[in-house]
Amino acid sequence: MQTQRILSIKSPLGPPVEILKHTFSAQSNKPRVSFVAGLHGDELEGLYICHKLIRYLKELEISNPEAIKGQINIYPAVNPQALENATRLWPFFSLDVNRTFGSGQIDSLAVETSQILLQDLKSSSEIVIDFHSSNLQLMELPQIRIIKDFEKKLLPLAKNCNVDLIWIHPNAEIFASTLAFNLNKAKTPALVIETGICHRIYPNAGDQIFNGMLNLLHETGTLNIKLDSVKEPKLVQSDQVKMVQAYHSGLFIKQVAVGKFLEEGERLGKLIDPIEGSVLKEIVSPCSGLLFTLREHPLVHKGSPLARIVETLRKK
Repeated sequence: MQTQRILSIKSPLGPPVEILKHTFSAQSNKPRVSFVAGLHGDELEGLYICHKLIRYLKELEISNPEAIKGQINIYPAVNPQALENATRLWPFFSLDVNRTFGSGQIDSLAVETSQILLQDLKSSSEIVIDFHSSNLQLMELPQIRIIKDFEKKLLPLAKNCNVDLIWIHPNAEIFASTLAFNLNKAKTPALVIETGICHRIYPNAGDQIFNGMLNLLHETGTLNIKLDSVKEPKLVQSDQVKMVQAYHSGLFIKQVAVGKFLEEGERLGKLIDPIEGSVLKEIVSPCSGLLFTLREHPLVHKGSPLARIVETLRKK
């Protein structure tokens, strides 16, 4: 493994701002695959997955170096300032780094680092995987989200990743400044994997995605290894996704777990008023299908998302 500092900027507050890239060299001209974690400093699942990848590949370099056919790059912590503070946004600038990759950005240290990262990924990758977790409110089942404009190129790759579902959703202006959008726009296929919830690590989900990443590396010819079979993901279109929202402000008490296959009318939980001691609303599923997003943070306001369900999917 070779380690390179693609960015090192002095900071007046202590250690320099640095982005590290670990590279496992290729034995042939197979695809170069890059893994990125930590764009948001409160999302830790990707760091755990990168940790497992680094350990696995280090051991493979010793035991079977010929198995590494294509170059593998791992960027395990690309927003160190936010990670050190466990915050989604870059401290002091209060910038979401994953909204600084598009054109027309105002000059800042955060924007400079994002552009350096983007150029390095474009110059050293044929495939990029960008790991994310959900926000503080919602728990997500392991999934890949693909913008409809890019589905033709990305779907064959996404199906190898051992996630529970692949969500094809329409393009929107908000995506134009993200890392994955700008890589895909530049003809570098980039998948966004989302799982879990911020500030926490769920090893079972992380291990599932880690196995998916090994499978992806194997299927692209980047690694020559033997693997167990992986999940066949559910392909989801936006019109299949049903959102459940809070009818009132209050506390949401969940009564199911994410990943459950629900029947229409099945109870998800209840919305309570802790001041008056009353139940404001019994929350039930509007359809039969897979529960892939569930509210974890109990405090809600009117309109807050409580759940997302993929309509009509049933367990095989």
